[in-house]
Amino acid sequence: MNRRNFLKIAGGGVILAAGGTTLFATTRTPETALAPWGMAGSYSDPRMNALSHAILAPNPHNRQPWVVCLDGEDSLTLFFDTDKQLPHTDPFDRQLTIGLGCFLELLRMAAQADGFATDVTLFPEGEAEDGLDERPVAQVTFASADAVVDPLAAHILNRRSNKEPYDTARPVPPQALDRILAAAQQTQLGGSIAADDIAYWRAQTTEALMIEIETPHTYKESVDLMRIGKAEINANPDGIDLGGAFFDAMNKAGIMTRESILDTTTLVHSGGVDAVVANTQTAMGHVWMITQGNTRRDQIAAGADWLRVNLACTAEGIAFQPLSQLLQEYPEMSALFEETHQRLAPDGGTVQMLARIGYGPDIPVSPRWPVEAKIATT
Repeated sequence: MNRRNFLKIAGGGVILAAGGTTLFATTRTPETALAPWGMAGSYSDPRMNALSHAILAPNPHNRQPWVVCLDGEDSLTLFFDTDKQLPHTDPFDRQLTIGLGCFLELLRMAAQADGFATDVTLFPEGEAEDGLDERPVAQVTFASADAVVDPLAAHILNRRSNKEPYDTARPVPPQALDRILAAAQQTQLGGSIAADDIAYWRAQTTEALMIEIETPHTYKESVDLMRIGKAEINANPDGIDLGGAFFDAMNKAGIMTRESILDTTTLVHSGGVDAVVANTQTAMGHVWMITQGNTRRDQIAAGADWLRVNLACTAEGIAFQPLSQLLQEYPEMSALFEETHQRLAPDGGTVQMLARIGYGPDIPVSPRWPVEAKIATT
């Protein structure tokens, strides 16, 4: 039951996520949702094989903002789904653009391993600094080439954002951090496992989370995207999933609802706050990414490298969770935003992403919930 198991094709049919065997299909009727699938990663069309990997890309709030049009026999066009914007926490679509960069990097890696080069033209009809629109993000043409398997590609199916407390008795080895930071190809990666830096970033990321929670419009944006229990996840399989028997029971009992999560006087709200703080306070190191500019192309490049650093952590057996609230561009976060840039990019540049790392509980490869995305054909 994979969270991102297929792309739905307009007019019928699906592209299944690579490695999928059984999935909980996107349908509004759960009683007919289970179905076996065996086509994952084995399409005759190389574009579909590559897409079956690309849909596993990390992206903000699991919005999965990609729309793909298959063009002719050897090309595709990637668009941004304007319905997936996060106007309060990502007002300029910067983080969502980074997610699209992750998507394109996975597409490239999968195509290359399958013996196809990808010629990518970014924003062929132009771009806007203040937000993404309906113009294409990228046009991609596939051509036969020698197969080249990126060593990180072996970890695509196991990559996760581990949102559990980490083991504070188990430090991250310096050699592992060095290998992780070497994964970048286009941006500047930094990181630290020094005790003073860990304490500093634990405090900063906790404060940033509390600002987001205590700012009504930013908190509500996240709560509105929570999918509580199986039925909600099935009906809207994107966003922030709260799945499993516990959440199902709490939701059916009327205890865990969006209203109770938003109500700061409830135990549901305080318990949620305690859970996210437990995560920030158990970080055993942090990594960050800087680009010299902040154009859409810089953000796409950031996405490619952010995907690579996540895969590099997976290769090391190290847990990884983005904590980039303090980089969000809204007024209530401005002081932390400026402080972070002064510390990490004093000579200029944009800090695009920040994450905590450490050793956490194993996150199983499955179950994960499916999502419905859009593909059109021309």
